[in-house]
Amino acid sequence: MASLLGKFITRASIPWAIRNVNPLMNTRFMSAFVQRPAPDFKATAVVDKQFKEVKLADFQGKYLVLFFYPLDFTFVCPTEIIAFNDRLQEFRDLQTEVVAVSVDSHFSHLAWCNTPRKQGGLGDMKMPIIADLTKKISEDYGVLLPDAGIALRGLFIIDGKGIVRQITINDLPVGRSVDETLRLIKAFQYTDKHGEVCPANWQPDRPTINPKNAREYFEKQN
Repeated sequence: MASLLGKFITRASIPWAIRNVNPLMNTRFMSAFVQRPAPDFKATAVVDKQFKEVKLADFQGKYLVLFFYPLDFTFVCPTEIIAFNDRLQEFRDLQTEVVAVSVDSHFSHLAWCNTPRKQGGLGDMKMPIIADLTKKISEDYGVLLPDAGIALRGLFIIDGKGIVRQITINDLPVGRSVDETLRLIKAFQYTDKHGEVCPANWQPDRPTINPKNAREYFEKQN
């Protein structure tokens, strides 16, 4: 494990990994696109320290945040997973579930959950962590680095009808924002319900735009 991390995750090695990936390789076979149905998946996950089959259909009728991370027992990854897990109730208050995915085995996930947070582990986890050992889910969602055999930090917001509404893919060194993910979900759910659109940096207590009378918004804001 240590040698693998040293090869693919250290700052010095990241440019090497990226240089050796065909930039068209991910998108050529990528089937996850905004406004299209999310690629189906079914895999073993760790849920409450038990092994359980998790599939996309389990989340029908709810929003889903599906986020990929490179490897267990690494550095940025536990900060992201813990951050999302510890605010899971905020997502559930929005009828949204959060699921993490990596190419590690479910046994590795369980060992990581059983490792104390002060030692770089995850501790108690409420959200599922999927084992994408075949790398098929990562490939279908277009986040797999083929040469490295690990996933980029992809995050997909999928609505209750199974449609992809938002995609964020970070390079390996930088983690994602829980606050921004929550903001986006609130914005999409608002537009789903009201039909108006949300301007830049929109928050629930701020004005939206009626596309049929956008001038009224601009006159008030400028």
